[in-house]
Amino acid sequence: MEIALMNLLLLLLQIQDNWPSVLFAMAGGVGLSIGNLATQYSLAFVGLSVTEVTAASITVVVGTTVNYFLDNGLNRADILFSGVGCFMVAVCLGSAVHSSNSADIKAKLGKLSGDCETVTPEECQRLFGVEEEEEEEKEMENVKEGSAAFLIALENKRAIKVLGKSMVVGLGITFFAGLSFSLFSPLFNLATNDQWHTLKQGVPKLIVYTAFFYFSLSCFVIAVALNISFLYKPVLDSPRSSFREYLSDWNGRGWALAAGLLCGFGNGLQFMGGQAAGYAASDAVQALPLVSTFWGIYLFGEYRRSSTRTYALLVGMLVMFTVAVGLLMASAGERETRFT
Repeated sequence: MEIALMNLLLLLLQIQDNWPSVLFAMAGGVGLSIGNLATQYSLAFVGLSVTEVTAASITVVVGTTVNYFLDNGLNRADILFSGVGCFMVAVCLGSAVHSSNSADIKAKLGKLSGDCETVTPEECQRLFGVEEEEEEEKEMENVKEGSAAFLIALENKRAIKVLGKSMVVGLGITFFAGLSFSLFSPLFNLATNDQWHTLKQGVPKLIVYTAFFYFSLSCFVIAVALNISFLYKPVLDSPRSSFREYLSDWNGRGWALAAGLLCGFGNGLQFMGGQAAGYAASDAVQALPLVSTFWGIYLFGEYRRSSTRTYALLVGMLVMFTVAVGLLMASAGERETRFT
């Protein structure tokens, strides 16, 4: 254990020799950080189920294709690109689900204004029989999930107002998140395998753990910088805040920290698997939306009381996504030389 730590420390001190690979690893961390931040906004507009499936599918379509060529065809092309095709179909179905669900929401809201960016106290009183936010939690429990009353109550609670906004906004953010995510795995691949021969002759390539250190460092720094910036200069009509207010409010912060730790742990395992079996196949970690869809539908009430068309599109999206993940896993190869 001590020898391994010493070797890791020595590699960290060799940055003057392997700085091109370090930059690739740090650029990958930037891509992940920006993608994560975009996802937070996308969740409000599009919902957990469609956001995760669509973003993950775009990540695979772009990132997996790049990784395949970086790894010199390590994975079975016929199986791999059949899976990529299924992911593309899943992206199209995800967009259709969001469009259909937006139409369902408009139908539920009925007489409410199409430009319903905020809900007045009078409307709140008419809908729920309350005037202030002190009854908000109680009313959220009383209204039926998926109903117009539930949608209005949810809009009152969230900082990002989405009712009345164009569906293109949510899909645009989701696609941007997917494109950002699609960069980090190929960049990490370049950092550990130096396919572009940026290192000088005799300079050792970065091992996974060293590259992951720089990857995580840049991801953390960018996340802190962007979040502090958005506190003072929010986007999408979010309320302005401050760093002091952020530190004073720890409601739900434990969940956020746990999510960050799980994300980092998962990324580390993904990179280790990619170094062993090919980074294209390791993108099978994008199966995570299958779990998040369960959370979204059964725990958070997404798509409750939606139309039959929306349900059919949702099932089709999940089926195509499941098939695509299976094909991605089946395409795995074995790298001759490992650096883990």
